Amino acid sequence: MSGPQDRINELRKAIRQHDYHYYVLDAPVISDADYDSLLKELTELEKSHPELISLDSPTQRVGGKAMEGFATVLHRFSLLSMDNAFSMQELRDFDRKVGRTAAKEQISYMAELKIDGLSIALVYEDGVLINAATRGDGQLGEDVTANVRTVKNIPLSLKTKIPRLEVRGEIFMPKREFLRLNQQKEENGEKPFANPRNAAAGSLRQMDPAITAKRALAAFFYDIIYVEAYNIERQEEALNFLKDQGLPVNSEARYCPDIDDVCRYAQEYQEKRHELAYEIDGVVVKLDLFAGRRELGETSKSPRWAIAYKFPAEQKETRLLGVEINVGRTGIIAPTALLEPVFIAGTTVSRASMHNFDLIKEKDIRIGDYVLLHKAGDIIPEIIRPLPEKRCGRELAIEVPKYCPSCGSRVIRLDGEVAFRCENINCPARLKESLIFFASRQGMDIGGLGPALIEQLLDKGLVKKIDDLYVLKEEDLAALPRMGKKSAENLIRAIEDSKNRPLYRLITALGIRHIGIQSARILAKQIYNVDDFRKVTAADLVSIPEIGDKMAESIAGFFSEPRNLESLENLKRAGVRTAEEEIDVEKRGELEGKSFVLTGSLESLTRNEAGEKLAELGARVSGSVGGKTDYVVVGDNPGSKYEKALQLGVKILTEGEFLALLQETEVRN
Repeated sequence: MSGPQDRINELRKAIRQHDYHYYVLDAPVISDADYDSLLKELTELEKSHPELISLDSPTQRVGGKAMEGFATVLHRFSLLSMDNAFSMQELRDFDRKVGRTAAKEQISYMAELKIDGLSIALVYEDGVLINAATRGDGQLGEDVTANVRTVKNIPLSLKTKIPRLEVRGEIFMPKREFLRLNQQKEENGEKPFANPRNAAAGSLRQMDPAITAKRALAAFFYDIIYVEAYNIERQEEALNFLKDQGLPVNSEARYCPDIDDVCRYAQEYQEKRHELAYEIDGVVVKLDLFAGRRELGETSKSPRWAIAYKFPAEQKETRLLGVEINVGRTGIIAPTALLEPVFIAGTTVSRASMHNFDLIKEKDIRIGDYVLLHKAGDIIPEIIRPLPEKRCGRELAIEVPKYCPSCGSRVIRLDGEVAFRCENINCPARLKESLIFFASRQGMDIGGLGPALIEQLLDKGLVKKIDDLYVLKEEDLAALPRMGKKSAENLIRAIEDSKNRPLYRLITALGIRHIGIQSARILAKQIYNVDDFRKVTAADLVSIPEIGDKMAESIAGFFSEPRNLESLENLKRAGVRTAEEEIDVEKRGELEGKSFVLTGSLESLTRNEAGEKLAELGARVSGSVGGKTDYVVVGDNPGSKYEKALQLGVKILTEGEFLALLQETEVRN
């Protein structure tokens, strides 16, 4: 009869195989639901038998422990950089130099794509990944093992239990993820990454592996630094060996019998580069036979048997005809360049993001300028710089708008932020996102009011402002596609129920920048009526514990916008709860003013539910452990907060102890 170890081994083997099919071969053989079921079963088995957890288990991919800093790693051999060639002639010169030392029969090449990413070295012992380090200065790198474990196409264990294997490769960010991440940064008013290489490096060098895990990084491996018990004598053989062990290898690599084939390969991919899902900036050419490499040797900086052909930078000159001001879904005012159409990197470009007004000022870009254009990450059109030598004197400065082009509200910028914003919660450009968040579980929790239905309400003109939700009629809803009478009744009931949510839920639902559910709870304890927010200044707000300068400025800005105040008045008229009774502190009991931190997952209630129960008893929930923390509640898989609590001697509660404390306090009250 098989025990838990046998089933765990079966599950790990199956999941690793499915990971290989999905992330390396890009050919999944089971559905996502079936995969999730296997992973869930493994997680539950390991939870019941923690002594059976191993480093190479698929459950160990996402690290929850934030690192204090990166330790240094000494590489077995120096990870050298390569000399560059910038023309076909320089490639042929390299071939002639090789021919002076190596015998003619030894001269053939492997041509590989030069992935624009971050160089990485991995160490496997007995087939298990034990270390990952950046290249660093070539001799000393940074230990990023915990972060590399989160990269889905890097196997935590090899197909064979090789005593020791050290490999070198490149971690990169696919173009699609680069575009998604930069769009997210722009929406948050943050500076976008300049290119996928910077994005990959920034993502891998996060102190918290959980952040790295959220970025869809990938890797290709191309060199064996050291291998025990195997004799490999050619680069083509080395690539096949890595692939056979489950390591991702770029399939575009090609054996080239002579330099003419190398040049054809380089020319081919210079033209095809825009079709690839990742960015390349050239081609790497390596002598195929290792015997020839040993004969050629290396300098202190680079091998004599390899060279990198760098593609010429693809930049085009065009003219800036005008600037279009758009409003993003979070209210950010974004300038977009209107350009004379120009063909670049595979497409015709007539528009380009200008990111923000500070960057426009820094580069001194003017309407009418001739500008130099490229594609960041091979996909995002971007102005590199203006060409002031071509100015005629009629160029116009680009001004920051004072009013939102979508709704006419005043445009503001918070101290320390790059972005200018429209603070009107009902601005047509951001209304859909405002409504989605307002109705969400952490907001007013209006069950049944999801993005698709919100889209219909906006399209039909039934909702033009947040407060219009509370004057919707059942017959209007029933007439919508796929709604019907019963669904309409349920939604009207859910909207009606939401009127009685606590004040802090309304504050959260308004989507005020920097104000989440915990901050809203703190505010609601100090300011009991929404009307009072229009009377308090940023200076008043800063005096409230845990409300910082940015938060205070954001709150003051929100409540100074007349359209927001109008909506709040309408919500009050509709019967939405906009005030709380002042709290009788004596009724709060012994948890009044106590600080709690929650870490790990709780089984009997969500973190939000736990926070609400604590708020009712006068306690507050903090996001970090410090000297003033009274209790840390520990669920399954706790993070670094648990270790910090142990270091500081903060009282730790299990979920059972926490629930007992809540019950005792409620009984006493």
